[in-house]
Amino acid sequence: MATVTEQVEARPDPRRWWALGALVASMLVLGFDMTILNVALPSIAAQLGADTGEQQWMADAYIVVFAALMLPAGLLGDRFGRRRMLIGGLGVFLAASVVGALSSEVTWVIAARALMGVGAAFVMPLAISVLPGLFPRAEQTKAIAMISAASALGLPLGPIIGGWLLDHYWWGSVFVINVPMVAIGITACLLLLPETRDPAAPRVDVLSTVLTAVGLGALIYAIIEGPGKGWSSGTVLGSFAAAAVLLTALVRRERRSPRPMLDLSLLGNQGFLTNTLLATLGMFVMSGLMFVLPQYLQAVLGTDALGTGVRIIPMMGGMLLAARLAQPLVDRFGARSVICVALIVLAFAGFLGARTTVDSGYGFTALWLSIAGVGFAFAMIPAMGGALTTLPKDEAGRGSGLLSTVRQTGSALGVALLGALVAGAYSAHLDTGGLHGAAADAAGDSVIGAHVVAGRLGDRALAASADAAYLHGMDLALVVIGITALVAAVLAAVLLPGHPASGGTGAKVAPAGADARE
Repeated sequence: MATVTEQVEARPDPRRWWALGALVASMLVLGFDMTILNVALPSIAAQLGADTGEQQWMADAYIVVFAALMLPAGLLGDRFGRRRMLIGGLGVFLAASVVGALSSEVTWVIAARALMGVGAAFVMPLAISVLPGLFPRAEQTKAIAMISAASALGLPLGPIIGGWLLDHYWWGSVFVINVPMVAIGITACLLLLPETRDPAAPRVDVLSTVLTAVGLGALIYAIIEGPGKGWSSGTVLGSFAAAAVLLTALVRRERRSPRPMLDLSLLGNQGFLTNTLLATLGMFVMSGLMFVLPQYLQAVLGTDALGTGVRIIPMMGGMLLAARLAQPLVDRFGARSVICVALIVLAFAGFLGARTTVDSGYGFTALWLSIAGVGFAFAMIPAMGGALTTLPKDEAGRGSGLLSTVRQTGSALGVALLGALVAGAYSAHLDTGGLHGAAADAAGDSVIGAHVVAGRLGDRALAASADAAYLHGMDLALVVIGITALVAAVLAAVLLPGHPASGGTGAKVAPAGADARE
């Protein structure tokens, strides 16, 4: 009996490109949903009274759940039907978007973001895994490239779309935009996609999934709540201890399993380990910066939401430049040289950005943002490609799943750690003299809250103090980014192989976003 792949090779479905278009739209939504909320956070903070910690949870709830469930979601699709699970994931994402749009409390927004993470965890890996059942081999590379490009394109589009929506509608519109695009994806999947599965896929380990989700959640909770509750408080220390126990138990369980869900043995491959670490540090930097930056642009520089989205473009532009030039540079100079130089450039951008003052203006910010975007992208793309090309072909699927999970964990930690650093420095340097009760609490919660209080009271001194305090915190975060990039550059120089011409092994650059589980 012919397999699904053989049937596709013999009679390609004439509707396959329409189906791909719907999948591209769905991946585009996932791409800009990673960044669109960052622009909306100041508006949500002002209208719902969200403090810095709650804003961090709005960003991290999505990422933590996404990272924890991506592998089990892919395995469920393999065993019970990729089309069925993909449609289910899109349905969850749509429902969560509606909940987010209608929310009137911070808790519900966080819950909606977590639920969106559940849906995204199914969509990301399964959107690629259904392609072999839809396209013949000769067309699969092109189809995967289009899916990957859609995910990457969504990142710079997010701030622009979000900014335009916020200038014309209420903050919930950043969730509403998902509904029609996801609905199109669901309809197309129902009508156009064949069902495929792999009954031989490893079973979903429920205990490992729970250990991953709860362990990461406890770690992120401790980091986010540390500045407010105190790093020595019982709650924070208890959360750190719980995270350590749970994640240690996860590692021990996965290493002992004959068919692990997270194949940690792949980290024994030095090339895979090094490139994965570099890609994770890159996501740590970008996600943290994308959380910190919109509040500076809106609260300190006074730009509107659309203006904020447009002003983030210089950093995102580096991704488009690297997509064209990264592979030729890797071919000529080797992945190690390109990654090391890019990380040094990123470090320079961090240290330069740390000189930002209240009076610097956007011109200086655009300069270091542009440099940071180039450094980030030229380091990330070769590192992601290098991680997968160091593995044998039969381990590529497991490797891509592990790479995706670790990278998303890096994103969550970037928001949590850099956000906590800014929040702690802001609280320590804000002058709330003369304020009492709720006004002092609101001003101390976030720079957005301080500006709301200052506007109501006509207190220019409070606004100026809030701006200076936030800039101090942001500058500290940029110093950490610079140090992180330098450490990563040293790791790359020491651990990555040299250029092929000098006896090392080169790394073929993978398309952006192509680390999703195949």
